[in-house]
Amino acid sequence: MKKSPPMAQLQSPRSDSDGTAQVHHRSIVFPDKIIAIADSFEKKELSWFATSQIPTDLSIEVQDITFNVHKYPLVSRCGYIGRIEPQPSNSNLGYDLKLENFPGGPETFEIILKFCYGLPVGLNPNNVAPLRCASEFLEMTEELEDGNLISKTEAFLTFVVLSSWRDSIMVLKSCETLSPWAENLQIVRRCCDSIAWKVSQDNPTIGEMINEEIWWFDDVATLRIDHFMRIITAIRVKGVKPEVIGSCIMHYAEKWLPGMDEKLDGVRRHGYGKYELQLSIQSGRRQEAVVGHNKDQRLITESLVSILPPQKEAVSCKFLLQMLKMATVYSASPALISELEKRVGMVLENANVNDLLIPSYTFGDQGNPANSPEERTMHDIDVVQRIVEYFLMHEQQQQLQQKSADVHVSKLLDNYLAEIATDPYLSITKFQVLAEALPENARTCHDGLYRAIDTYLKAHPSLSEHDRRRLCKVMDCVKLSLDACTHAAQNDRLPLRTVMKVLFSEQAKMRAAMQGKEQAASGNNTDQEGRWSSTNEEIKTLKMELEKVKIEMAELQKDYSELQREYEKQNNKQRNVSGWTFGWRKIKNSALFHGKVDGEETRDEQQSNPTGGRVNLHRRQSIS
Repeated sequence: MKKSPPMAQLQSPRSDSDGTAQVHHRSIVFPDKIIAIADSFEKKELSWFATSQIPTDLSIEVQDITFNVHKYPLVSRCGYIGRIEPQPSNSNLGYDLKLENFPGGPETFEIILKFCYGLPVGLNPNNVAPLRCASEFLEMTEELEDGNLISKTEAFLTFVVLSSWRDSIMVLKSCETLSPWAENLQIVRRCCDSIAWKVSQDNPTIGEMINEEIWWFDDVATLRIDHFMRIITAIRVKGVKPEVIGSCIMHYAEKWLPGMDEKLDGVRRHGYGKYELQLSIQSGRRQEAVVGHNKDQRLITESLVSILPPQKEAVSCKFLLQMLKMATVYSASPALISELEKRVGMVLENANVNDLLIPSYTFGDQGNPANSPEERTMHDIDVVQRIVEYFLMHEQQQQLQQKSADVHVSKLLDNYLAEIATDPYLSITKFQVLAEALPENARTCHDGLYRAIDTYLKAHPSLSEHDRRRLCKVMDCVKLSLDACTHAAQNDRLPLRTVMKVLFSEQAKMRAAMQGKEQAASGNNTDQEGRWSSTNEEIKTLKMELEKVKIEMAELQKDYSELQREYEKQNNKQRNVSGWTFGWRKIKNSALFHGKVDGEETRDEQQSNPTGGRVNLHRRQSIS
């Protein structure tokens, strides 16, 4: 240690009073030879004492811990201690000097005291960052002493820490409580750059990323979110593949945002009602608000989304939808939710139905569940509506004719409609708008749409006839398969007009099939007799089916007529004719029921039913 002069002149900071600057001078006289040096420190309750033959003459408080020390060892190496005016000796505060916001706290100050007293001090990755910040706070420069603490900690950081992956990670973790000192001293930046350079030297292939986890994912996942963001930013500058960055972000999210999907899926699997789901989420939110968990989760969610690589292949669609659920749960900013919806729309063809089932977290005033049916829906339909719109916008901007993507999205949307159709609070308007979101040419077959509509009608039996017809207009009967037409023709939940369209469509398909058979038979001269015989048999079968359809139509007409007569008998004393009676008369006067049946068919019916009794309607079954 450098020998200090016998007398050191110290000046306190200037203070202005009445426009006059006054400078306070104080001097400390040190003996030419130190009689005794402190061998160690001992703790008594909340105070530390330097064990020495010389009485202590300075008390310093750091976070409610008081250190009783000697002035000379500290002033000789800490410029800050020499510049600060201590409290008067007769003060009742219990200390002469208090260090506010001291980086590293009492543990770090204890190490600095040992260094100032000449006791052995060991630097390691856990204490080097706090010591570097504390030495800067105390101004332990080379002007006061050669080999002072600033130069020693800087040398350890540069030549030891930054050359080691593990040490750099440990120093970054120790910097989490050293803001803003660690940032201002570039400790965080230098460690992040060192880590990013080491990561950039490792370029795994796609197969290695799929088959096994990359070695450095676990280490960076232990860091705080702001330091993790700095590393990802530095890695991106180094040119690391977007797939690697995306996989690292997903790994970090899995560690810090765990269990959200499993909890919600468990609630749905056990059959809890809508109110129970909302109340459980609301109670969870209140508990999280107490401990600040909600704020932390929102910060992590927003930060991870902000550093996602822009490439579509960087992260999976499933991960984006999971992050969208998290952003909805923790009330992230609307701009971030919109950004997630756009990204999901770009890769919507890779989604599945379960990922799209985003629960609705809408609550009324004071945290109570909303009372209106629109706000009590189990799933957030508006989010999916916007995602589909972003998908169509992206397809239009790219000017791509991706038929496979359109077909997959149409099937995905039909399956989603079938899943949400069972919600008793789902309005017909929202269902219809979402069903009509895709253009007409996006669906080559409407079987999935028919299944979703039938499920909705089954879950909402109180729908009016007008709403049923309105909903069924979304479906094109021409694009139904033969099996779907057969089922729809026997489905008593469908309105009568839709059933008629299905029957005509089925008839047209059978006629087209007959014509195709005839053309194929006429175009091939070999085995003509066998083909004609098979065609004739098929024609006979189709004719028989058509006859059955005509008979069913006649039965329907007769039953409707009898129902109308019975209804009129009950209401003939009423002046105003109800809308339902008017509907029956309208059906009776329609051209469909005035079709004439051949005389032979009429006679056959009279013979088969001589009593003129009522023919029961053929009961129709619905899709399971």
